[in-house]
Amino acid sequence: MCVQRPRTIYGVSKVHAELMGEYYHHRYGLDFRCLRYPGIISADSMPGGGTTDYAVQIFHDAIKTGKFECNLRPDSRLPMMYIDDCLRATLEVMETPADTLSMRTYNINAMSFTPEELAQELRKQMPELEVTYNIDPVRQAIADSWPMNFDDSNARKDWGWKHDYDLPELVQTMLNYSGVETCIAHAN
Repeated sequence: MCVQRPRTIYGVSKVHAELMGEYYHHRYGLDFRCLRYPGIISADSMPGGGTTDYAVQIFHDAIKTGKFECNLRPDSRLPMMYIDDCLRATLEVMETPADTLSMRTYNINAMSFTPEELAQELRKQMPELEVTYNIDPVRQAIADSWPMNFDDSNARKDWGWKHDYDLPELVQTMLNYSGVETCIAHAN
């Protein structure tokens, strides 16, 4: 439980949906369940311009050009999660017996990292990667308004939530799905 005072229409609409769902649960018994996700990272779709999308774009650019220009400060710590953990969390909360849930809206989390930490981990596999920073003030302001970490202790307590992917495994998985082997083979 925390104060939710978002400053974007995206955030406002999410809080509105949470409050409406909780209202319908308490007033009419609707089995409403909601998860607050961190930034979701997947190789299955292209980034769409969101604040956390740098964490997907870096893989595409690293493989294609060996260079990446980040629109956030190198020290901007944001909560993130690999898509497989996201999907599993969603299924787990839906399959949990309703009487074991102490609330209707849960935070879930896996890891928090900065653009620089992601770049350092990626350089372990691609040492020639060049990263530069061209800060977008709008995206940076949104990133600065996010929590650096999501407290998911209620999800862990109520339905046993536990993430599987950490930063090293995330990087390796993204590179495997993005075809880094092909990129390295062409370079050789």
